Amino acid sequence: MFNSFLGSSPRWFKITMIFFLIVNIPIFFLFEPSVISWLFIGEFIFTLAMALKCYPLQSGGLLAIEVLALGLTSPKKAYHEVDQNLEVVLLLVFMVAGIYFMKPLLMFIFSKIFSKIKSKLVLSLLFVSMAAILSAFLDALTVTAVLISIAVGFYNVYHKIHSSFEDYDGDGVLDKEELSGENLEQFRSFLRSLIMHGVVGTALGGVCTLVGEPQNLLIGERMGWDFIEFFLQMAPITIPVFVCGLLTTVVLELTGWFDFGAKRPDVVNRIIDAYTAEEDAKRTDKEKYALMVQGVAAVLLIAGLALHVAPVGFIGLGLIIFQTAFTGIIDEHALGHSFEEALPFTGLIVVFFVIVAMIHDQHLFTPIINWALEQDPHSQPGLFYVANGVLSAISDNVFVATVYIGEVQEAFLAGHIDRAHFEKLAIAINTGTNLPSVATPNGQAAFLFLLTSSLAPLINLSYGKMVKMALPYTIVLGGVGFIMVKMML
Repeated sequence: MFNSFLGSSPRWFKITMIFFLIVNIPIFFLFEPSVISWLFIGEFIFTLAMALKCYPLQSGGLLAIEVLALGLTSPKKAYHEVDQNLEVVLLLVFMVAGIYFMKPLLMFIFSKIFSKIKSKLVLSLLFVSMAAILSAFLDALTVTAVLISIAVGFYNVYHKIHSSFEDYDGDGVLDKEELSGENLEQFRSFLRSLIMHGVVGTALGGVCTLVGEPQNLLIGERMGWDFIEFFLQMAPITIPVFVCGLLTTVVLELTGWFDFGAKRPDVVNRIIDAYTAEEDAKRTDKEKYALMVQGVAAVLLIAGLALHVAPVGFIGLGLIIFQTAFTGIIDEHALGHSFEEALPFTGLIVVFFVIVAMIHDQHLFTPIINWALEQDPHSQPGLFYVANGVLSAISDNVFVATVYIGEVQEAFLAGHIDRAHFEKLAIAINTGTNLPSVATPNGQAAFLFLLTSSLAPLINLSYGKMVKMALPYTIVLGGVGFIMVKMML
């Protein structure tokens, strides 16, 4: 019966759902609601941790429905959470879709960097820096998607030449031995290290601004910070972390530690140079015009965010309208593709808010927050940073930030802390959920997106390999972030 109900879902998912559905209900009649609520939190975090096996919307969504059915919170309270964070929902729906139409420009920029810069060290630094800058203004998932598209594109070009022995270097047909074996593995290692630098860059930039990560906007909205103020509040922590992140890139590339440092083989340079020259020659006037429109849209985006002319989601909707209107994209189905990337995560965010509503209704985190607030005020930012960092490494940083900022806001509204201390704790929560969460793919959506992409098997990037390669960045970003929180807050 359950096989029919759950269709072709993986066996572990069926077993887990049967356990969740059967065990939770009788336990509900045996224990206090608070105990049951903690059980639901543990189960929900488990669904996030198993995101590589099944997207958490289905398993987490069933738990959310069960939470509502058992009366641990109400649809009205869940809607109130969504209403409070409507700007985050609008950001995910419209800004991500708006950036979708900017992908050709981003791919053009990164492709030029990829093909023109021969030094691996310089290329790595540029990828980290560009990914950080773009993620500060755009969506980290979109920037990661662009990086993946570029890497897959160049790998496919190499594979095509390897399969057909076409001559792209102009010096005679390349033989199979030159394209296979050590050169192929070196190219994979080169792409693997470069793409890891890039996704770390999205974390370095994403922590800095209001729109860098969904939880940033959620925190900024609760604090009443606009784009500039958010950046200035975070800068004492994020700027030193960014500099140390770049230094880590230099050390890793020079030493070759943690599987970094692989150079691009000469044969790859010849193939890519010829391919990019061919692509430039084939670019039509219409495509060139579209790149110009996207460039103007990028300038308008930065100006709109900096001047805070409208809510972030409205700016994203404006981007969609501007770019499609001036490039002739008027078909409904063509517009629909731009929303496909963000809507599953938007649905998951709404599921988050159901669990958050349960946490608030059952006052689950109130004793923990009260204990933390009873500690020495000077040590509290550090405590919040560590607590958020550990949870974000094993769970989802948006969920963790949503819970903690909500509880701290309630403490502020109740008069337990003043505004200045509230701001310090908000900074600690934001940096704590963004920086140490690079430790595993579970914490950062961009890392999870990369791991589940078509690129990962091509470059032999497994879960364990990603954790290993992220380890030095985790130590540096998390450690420097903690030191700066202790010093500056």
